[in-house]
Amino acid sequence: MSSSLAGKATARERSMTLRAYAIRYGFIVLLVGLIAYFAVAADGFASPQSAVFIFQSVAITGVLALGVTATLVVGGFDLSIGSVATSAMMAASYAMVVLEQNAIVVVIACLVIGVIVGLINGWLIVYMRVPDLLATLGMMFLLLGLQRIPTEGRSIATGMTMPDGSVANGKFSEAFLALGRHRIDFFIPNLIPVSVVVLVVLAALIWFFLEYTRFGRMMYAVGSNERAAELAGAPVKAYKIWAYVISGVFASIGGILLAARLGRGDIASGNNLLLDAVAAALIGYAVLGAAKPNAFGTAVGAVFVGVLLQGLTMMNAPYYTQDFVKGAVLVVALVFTFALSGRGKR
Repeated sequence: MSSSLAGKATARERSMTLRAYAIRYGFIVLLVGLIAYFAVAADGFASPQSAVFIFQSVAITGVLALGVTATLVVGGFDLSIGSVATSAMMAASYAMVVLEQNAIVVVIACLVIGVIVGLINGWLIVYMRVPDLLATLGMMFLLLGLQRIPTEGRSIATGMTMPDGSVANGKFSEAFLALGRHRIDFFIPNLIPVSVVVLVVLAALIWFFLEYTRFGRMMYAVGSNERAAELAGAPVKAYKIWAYVISGVFASIGGILLAARLGRGDIASGNNLLLDAVAAALIGYAVLGAAKPNAFGTAVGAVFVGVLLQGLTMMNAPYYTQDFVKGAVLVVALVFTFALSGRGKR
């Protein structure tokens, strides 16, 4: 009888161990399996050119997703990141093509836009008590309209005719374009875009900031239990506002990289930035069983989204199925994170 109970206990422990391994490493295995599948099923997927396309798409999505992660850490959410990125892209294009400013001035101006938007979002949420989804949704629509006003809804490019009849003769500087187009040799010549280096540096900085600084740990405390953090004397309002400022700045950096990659201000180029960035940030919950917003998981989530979209494109999957596939993957990732791990229980 005792041996039978011991056997059942051992089987139960073995099952729990396998489940724990599946929750912790299942998504990494899924990513590796996805890469292997596309490498076999899609001609050219394993080529250096395909890797460059994946890296370029991952860079912009990943930077925006890291900004979303900062707001998720404090229990918030930022729906305005896509519009902030496109506003920064349009502002950079306008400053260079119309105002003929240099790269340094343009980059600083775009970063200031991100800071201002982040401060406004934080102020609305913290002091005006507007729910984060509504505040950032309102900001999203405001920016989408605002960025179209200077050109009356037209994209910005060298030689364009302005609403007043003048011709914009400015052009993007080579130094600025290098941010989105220059590639670095890494075993294979011209493999790693500079934008990917920017993503890696930002991911490392935000990871260290959140995991190993007092400020970052307090942001997690605010997101975990805002009332307890407030009773402990933490300046909760300041932490939340800073989270939205970080999100705004990261979104602006994404917009700068997008402008440098395109070499023009395309009003339609940022349509999917929000969905892809949010997907990457939420998929990050499932990476290594973290079950919380984290920079490493977000970066892996961005890689996953990039691999998925590149593979589907190279297999000639209809464009209208891509959002469905991304949604299905996101649901599976969240099931792994909360339902199977039991971390969603209260």
